Amino acid sequence: MGDNSIHPDQKYVDALLSNDHKIIDEIYLRFAPKVIGYVKKNSGTESQARDIVQEGILTIYDQAKVKGLTLSCPFDAYFFLICKRKWLNTLKKAGPNRVTINEEITSRDAELQAQADQTSQFEAQSNLFHTKLAALGEKCRQIIKLSFRIKSMEKVAQQLGVTYAYARKKKSLCIGKLTEMIQNSREYHMLKMEHDG
Repeated sequence: MGDNSIHPDQKYVDALLSNDHKIIDEIYLRFAPKVIGYVKKNSGTESQARDIVQEGILTIYDQAKVKGLTLSCPFDAYFFLICKRKWLNTLKKAGPNRVTINEEITSRDAELQAQADQTSQFEAQSNLFHTKLAALGEKCRQIIKLSFRIKSMEKVAQQLGVTYAYARKKKSLCIGKLTEMIQNSREYHMLKMEHDG
């Protein structure tokens, strides 16, 4: 897998996190055209291609923010692979008749594949979490979201107008329910099999 040193292109990930418009514009100028060209060559429109670029950037931003993404490969190849996978998933959802892929080998770099796999795994886990959170009752959603945003349970209790003891117990019950819903889901078992396999 090579050494896990940070790639100089980490500056692009850092720019997304710090909202550095100059470098973000550079991402669009340097890396988006390759993605747009690929999507258009493979049954997509300009508009769909731009959506895929946007989703790719958001995915990388989310992983960097939540998991502290450290880039160990060139941003260009990583970003392209993330966007390519998003487009292939879009085509799969549209049905097998729509798929006409002009497949080209983009990279044999194991490091790049591993990094892209981690991002896909993170995104799937995040989607599963948010889907199950949305299925919880209003009070549970409220207390879980607040406890993520506000680290102090005393402040969460104040904001909800309940006692500290009630807030802690309710949060514990809600997290337990959410965990159970996630672990009992089909998606969780599929993710676990992918990860273990």
